[in-house]
Amino acid sequence: MYPVSPQAYDRAITVFSPDGRLFQVEYAKEAVRRGATAMGVVCGDGVVLVAHKSSSAPLQLTEYMKKIFMIDNHIAATASGLVGDARRLVDIARVESQKHKMTYGEDANLEGIAKHLSDLAQLYTQYGGIRPFGVSLLMGGIDSEPRLFEVDPSGALSGYNAAAIGAGRKEVEEFFEKEYKPGMSVDDGALLALRALKKATEQKLKTVNVDIAIITKKTRKFEVLSDADVEKYLAKV
Repeated sequence: MYPVSPQAYDRAITVFSPDGRLFQVEYAKEAVRRGATAMGVVCGDGVVLVAHKSSSAPLQLTEYMKKIFMIDNHIAATASGLVGDARRLVDIARVESQKHKMTYGEDANLEGIAKHLSDLAQLYTQYGGIRPFGVSLLMGGIDSEPRLFEVDPSGALSGYNAAAIGAGRKEVEEFFEKEYKPGMSVDDGALLALRALKKATEQKLKTVNVDIAIITKKTRKFEVLSDADVEKYLAKV
């Protein structure tokens, strides 16, 4: 029997390699690892999402490089990987959230929306003629308490107190393991995330390449901070 090259198993999403790997899913995860760093922090009074925007063209308008997306008033997401794939998943999450609200007359549950997206991502690893989503999402919001979930290209769903995705994931999560304190305020959470981001990137942090969003238990309303507010946080880092 002739030995089979590993490359023979990366032509179709439905074929496992002999050691149990799905290469197309691994390639999708690699697209995430090469993406810009994004992170989320669960705080005592809300959730903070921070995303780094890396521009590859000097003439590119940074205001159109959205990395944090509103799903509902109380739910937001940030992404790393293929932003086009992220926008598609965010659109699906928005529709699902509004369907829940129209059907039951109440806000959708963040965990339920995250599970719906993870089920969809997993479905895209099973059938020929399609490819996995080349993006991971960090979804933060308020259910009964502030919560944070990650949906990755394999369809895995994980809950976190603090997490990162993208190129600087390892450095950021090592920093979080040392510095994260349960119950911290959203102000402290935003500063913690920016300090972690500073360690994970060689670029100087500016308002043009950092997005910060906050959702608090008090308002249950997603808010992307203005450049002036972001500058105030950056000045403290």
